[in-house]
This record gives sequence, C-alpha cells and structure tokens, in this order.
Amino acid sequence: MAIFAPSFLLVFAALPFWERMRRNLRVQSALTGVNAAVVGLLLAALYHPVWTIAIRQPQDFGLALVALVALMFWRLPPWLVVAGSGAAGWLANAAL
Repeated sequence: MAIFAPSFLLVFAALPFWERMRRNLRVQSALTGVNAAVVGLLLAALYHPVWTIAIRQPQDFGLALVALVALMFWRLPPWLVVAGSGAAGWLANAAL
C-alpha cells in the first residue's frame, strides 16, 4: 500500500487539470522524456537479470523467440504464453 499510494494520490490530484496540462508544450516534452526513460529502464531490466539468467543455451533463445511471436503475431493471451513457455522449459529440463 505504501508503495502505490503516492502515485495514486498524484494521479487523483492531477486529474482535474489533466486536459489543460496535456495541451501544454512543456508538459508534453516532460512526458516524452519520462516515456523514454521508462523504456530504457524496462530494457535494462530485460537484459539484466532476465536475459543474463534465463538465456543460457540456443534452445532458451528459441523458446523466447517463439514466445515473442506468439504474443506479437499470433496474439495469444499473455497468461497462455507464460504457461506454455514454463511447460516447454520444464519439459526441456526434464528430458536432460
């Protein structure tokens, strides 16, 4: 609760002024910068620890690629892709 409460309070406080703030060029520039920073943080979190721990063999990369295709092109639900990837990884490790 203590982690999320400040952001919710900030959103609720800014909500009445949101339309006016959205039209302000400075606010638009700030939001563009914040969006770029968030993308950078997400990419950094994807690489370390996720990529460096999870992708150890070519089969791991193949499974990650199939999961990406399942999400982006086949448009499968994320829960199904996670469950399928977990099952495929478990079966691959059980076969070793």
